[in-house]
Amino acid sequence: MRADIMEKIVSLSDGERIPELQQYLSSLTDDQLTTVVTNSALKGKDIGAMVKSIFKGSPPSAPEGASRRLLLYQHCIPLCESGDLQTEVASDIIGLLMLETHNLPGPSLAQLASLFVDAIKLGKMGSGKSLELFPTVLTALAATEALSYGKGELSGEEYKKQLINSLCSSRWDPQCVIHLTTMFRDVPLAPEELQFLVEKVLRMFLKLDLQEIPPLVYQLLLLAAKGCKKQVLEGIISYFKEQDLRQKEEQKDGETMDVEVQSIPQDQLRHVEGTAILHIVFAVRLDQELGREFLKSVKGSQGELCPFSIALLLSVARIQRYEEQLFDFLKGTITKGFKDEHLQQGSKFLQDLLPQRCSLAQMILDTVKNSVFGWDHVTQGLVQLGFILMDAFGPKAGPFGKTATEGANATAKTPTQQACRLGGHILLEGFKMHEPIRGEILEQVLNRLVTKTASPVTHFIDLLSDIVVSAPMILLESSSKVTETFDHLSYLPLATVQGLLKAVQPLLKVSMSMKDALILVLRKAMFSSQLDGRKSAVTGFLLLLKNFRVLGSMASSQASQAISSSQVQVDVHSRYNSAANEAFCLEILSSLRRCLGQQADVRLMLYEGFHDVLRRNSQLASSIMQTLLSQVRRYYEPEQDLLPPVKLELCIGAHGDQVFLQEPLAHLLSCTVHCLLWYQGMRRSARPNAGGSDNDDDDDDEEEGGFQDELQSILESITRRMIKCELEDFELDKSAEFSLSSVGVKNSIYAVLVMGVYEVLIEYNFTKANYSKSFFEELLELFSRYNKLSEILKEKSGKGKSSKSPRSLLSMGFVSTLLTALFRDSAQSREEALLVLRSSGDFLRYAVSVALQKITQLEETGHTDGPDGQNTDKTFHHLCDITSVLMWRYTNIPCAVEDAGKKEKRCSVSLLCLEGLLRIFSTGQQRYPARVAQLLSAIDLSVEEGSDHGPGNASVTEKTAFYIRQFQRALFTQLSGGEEDFNSKEAQILVNILSVLSRQLEPSSQQFVQMITWTVKICKETSFEDIAFSKGLLSLLFSLHMLYKSPVSLLWELCQDIHSQLGDIDQDLEVEKQSHFAIVNMKTASPTTLLVLSQVGKVLDEVDWLITKKKGQLVPDRLSSGDATQAAGQQDPVEKALTLQLGTLLTALNELVQTALPSGVCTNTLLGELSRTYTILTTLVKYYIQLCSGQQGLLPARVEKLVKLSGSHLTPQCYSFITYVQSGELAGGGADDKKKKKKEGEATATASAKLLRETKAIPNLIYSIEQYEKYLITLSKKSKVNLMQYMKLSTSRDFRINAATLEAALQEHDNSQQTIASQEPEQSQEPKKKRKKQ
Repeated sequence: MRADIMEKIVSLSDGERIPELQQYLSSLTDDQLTTVVTNSALKGKDIGAMVKSIFKGSPPSAPEGASRRLLLYQHCIPLCESGDLQTEVASDIIGLLMLETHNLPGPSLAQLASLFVDAIKLGKMGSGKSLELFPTVLTALAATEALSYGKGELSGEEYKKQLINSLCSSRWDPQCVIHLTTMFRDVPLAPEELQFLVEKVLRMFLKLDLQEIPPLVYQLLLLAAKGCKKQVLEGIISYFKEQDLRQKEEQKDGETMDVEVQSIPQDQLRHVEGTAILHIVFAVRLDQELGREFLKSVKGSQGELCPFSIALLLSVARIQRYEEQLFDFLKGTITKGFKDEHLQQGSKFLQDLLPQRCSLAQMILDTVKNSVFGWDHVTQGLVQLGFILMDAFGPKAGPFGKTATEGANATAKTPTQQACRLGGHILLEGFKMHEPIRGEILEQVLNRLVTKTASPVTHFIDLLSDIVVSAPMILLESSSKVTETFDHLSYLPLATVQGLLKAVQPLLKVSMSMKDALILVLRKAMFSSQLDGRKSAVTGFLLLLKNFRVLGSMASSQASQAISSSQVQVDVHSRYNSAANEAFCLEILSSLRRCLGQQADVRLMLYEGFHDVLRRNSQLASSIMQTLLSQVRRYYEPEQDLLPPVKLELCIGAHGDQVFLQEPLAHLLSCTVHCLLWYQGMRRSARPNAGGSDNDDDDDDEEEGGFQDELQSILESITRRMIKCELEDFELDKSAEFSLSSVGVKNSIYAVLVMGVYEVLIEYNFTKANYSKSFFEELLELFSRYNKLSEILKEKSGKGKSSKSPRSLLSMGFVSTLLTALFRDSAQSREEALLVLRSSGDFLRYAVSVALQKITQLEETGHTDGPDGQNTDKTFHHLCDITSVLMWRYTNIPCAVEDAGKKEKRCSVSLLCLEGLLRIFSTGQQRYPARVAQLLSAIDLSVEEGSDHGPGNASVTEKTAFYIRQFQRALFTQLSGGEEDFNSKEAQILVNILSVLSRQLEPSSQQFVQMITWTVKICKETSFEDIAFSKGLLSLLFSLHMLYKSPVSLLWELCQDIHSQLGDIDQDLEVEKQSHFAIVNMKTASPTTLLVLSQVGKVLDEVDWLITKKKGQLVPDRLSSGDATQAAGQQDPVEKALTLQLGTLLTALNELVQTALPSGVCTNTLLGELSRTYTILTTLVKYYIQLCSGQQGLLPARVEKLVKLSGSHLTPQCYSFITYVQSGELAGGGADDKKKKKKEGEATATASAKLLRETKAIPNLIYSIEQYEKYLITLSKKSKVNLMQYMKLSTSRDFRINAATLEAALQEHDNSQQTIASQEPEQSQEPKKKRKKQ
């Protein structure tokens, strides 16, 4: 039956019998028709013909036809959604319906549209197939003239708006979000509709499954072609940012609760993010507008980045046209982030106001971690970013090509250092995680080591060494790259060679080929024409000797290295054949012997390296000792009666009229002594085990004992004869000249050599003496000779420029032993012998000053000269011992006691000890930040006294507080005496120590508060007129105060004190005597002013930073919260704090501007800070202009008060101050010239310099004030508050001629015919008037 109906309809249609078809269709009921359509569709047969026929037989102009068409639509749409039809059939039906949509009358279209909307609301659009029809319906609807809506009527366009509005406001079934987004691409939308829609889709993100996000992102990006690009991008980024945070929280919870709570599986999230990034990058490639919006959005986000957006940035940066912009942006944002962090850490005021944000560096490292999940499109950007940061922010070459030496264990402190360190971290983590980029990273690092010879490459060496340590096996795969680099060794700077070889040293142990390549290169370098090339060869060979132990050496051999690859395993076994290793080492030694005939620098490196080689490779002892012995014999005078015992003339060479050092004899002896002592120690420790039965051993002993005995006798003979030597024997008596002539240079070299020899003998004999009195008397004899020579050198060089004393040759270990013996050794048996040394004040002073020299060297370079100088742990251990001794000596014998007996002008031992402690504490913080607690524990004074209250196992803060109290007591003792007993130097060092130690205190701790209270008390009660001490104390006060609270009120009090001490610029005015801080007096007021002003500068920096932050927040806020107008009573906390800071600051400056400051630096600095203050006030006013025009907010009352304060108090005073400065400078200038009749030229130069300074500062200030007033006028208009009522017109710039003043000036000009008159053409009238008034 149904088939018949269908066939009939189709045949009528085919035969073009339209009237009959219409008639036949009219005879069918709706149900019959729909049933026929359903069946036909299900079978999939002829449904297209069927639908076409129905359309043919239902002319849209006839009401019946129109309703039948509507019926067909209403039936087919749900039918297609039901999922019962085959896909092609559904597509055919929808296609046919689309073609006829525009023929439907308005009301039918409206009904159809409502049908769609209802179906969507009820979630019946499962497959989304029929949604393709909806855009056509909406387009047709928008074209209709008028539709009845409720009781009235609407145009089609309006009706469409209502529909879209109701659709976006309703609940969507998550399943159909993607279909709807796709569908809306074809709907013509007005901008506001599009925005509404995009917001709706972005809200739906959270309701969808993770897997559905990438296709939705794709559709959204296509939709964004219509507009709302920024919103789409920001929405996608913020969604992923939220997911990341949730995932992190869950991970944290999972770790703490031992429960797996994963609503978001990490790997799935990362893969989805990766796909989304690819979609966005693809879209940006095709749509430049989207790229521009992306850049805008990123730059406008005020650095609110997250790991996802960073990954996205790095991916987009691979598109060439965005590369430079994006990397510049990232570089800028990273440094800005570090700078902001730096600023916030240094100021409690800022910490309280703004919450600490998640650090950008951490986010970037998170991105590196996340990129493991197949984000290959991000890794390339990460490598580029890493290198950009390291290149831009690495250490720079200093003046004269010198580089600032940073030890590997120095911490990154400044923002630039932190950025460079971050670059290194990115590359290291990237190297560990991603195989494809390893080759590139390694190649780029090695290229930079070879090419960047002018600037330091320590950061790249550190990175290389980290890479080697983290993945030695991976590096072996690219060993050819490393060996290529070796070819350039002889052309590289020495420091680079040392670093590079140290970094790749672990690889040499496992790769024969690499080691062989290196040896070849080093052999060539040995004969290089460049001195640096030969030095590099020595460095490399010494390193090899240290690390390739001959089996049987005392130190544990590294033959049993577990290494995975079998190939390497074979290498290791064949290599650790002890005979081969020994032959290898002896061959290197014979190469090194050649160096003993080369320049002093090359020999020096050998002597400094031999001791370390011995310690690591004891089997080489006899060869090394024989080498040293034969070298010593060259310069030793074997005739026992001849003086001096060393042939100095052989140690120098001459070229033309230049004299230079050929053999660093003292270093040779030093090396010999250290090696001998170590060798004897080793033999002693090995003795108890040897049974002595082996004849071979005995032979060995004889052979080796030979050089041992010979060296001992040589050293004893040298000692004996050096004691007998007078200075004349070295041609170095008091009449010797030490000028720059060839004789003078020769004498200087001799003196340094002889002093060095004496030092080496002192160390050797102390160690051999075993605390015998006679030996110690000899030792003092040696020292007195050394001291005499050192005095002559000091005296002679003192006439010229002060030259540093030559570096001491005592080793750090010996210095520590010596000091302990001199100051802490209380054993009865040794007391008599030690008394000999202790009785010599010079010797004690010498011991401490050498310790001071060593500590300074450690602080500057991270290592010391001499044996074990490069060994961080040993050096630290010695440092701890020295600290303990110095602290004990200082606390038990204060300077006052020591100085009482002697009225010498020299530095006392206690003062030297104190200086040593200052250096040690700052070295500890700089070089060993993680081990400061250990350093402090080493001092433990209380253990000796047997009391329990010492800082045993206390925290760093508690330990530090304990020692701070010791030094506070010492300073208090200093201050409680009279001013004549006050030792300024000691007090200054104590203040410096306190400021170094206070950095270790936790600012939130009780101890910190005690420290700041104590400092304030001392400043209030001390009235000594010592400029340096008061500066130190106030600097300490400020640095503490910044971490405690804002220092503005403190500044105000200090300004009042300065005003009352120096008096007012108007001399008739009596200033009220105020003294908050006794430390400010007539003498210290000017230096204090400079300190106060630099602190004002810091406060202004903070305020400026805060205003910039607030301005940045203005733009996004205005878009999102137009309704958030602030009530006049409620001011934003940051704005309130800003206004209060500036208010107090203006009051403080108001005091200073009225003070009769000495002309020069003080007045200029004050003028500078004043113009900065006005500039920042202008910035604040601009911010309020922006605020008032954006939201009609009222101007806060506080701001009005601030303007009043600036206008009625500060500005008029500024103008009087300008007048005062001009009169002061001119009067001062005249007086100076009357006093000193200088050369014409010099006078002109100083005059013009002064004029320049003055001409800059004053107009700048006036300009700043006028700019400020200009913007105030604008703000008055915007805020409807008359702010200009508080401003007075300036009086300083109107043009006045005062006859009397003019005459006086002319008179003065005639009297002093000096060029200085040229300095004051336009200003000479007004200041004289001022003087007259006084």
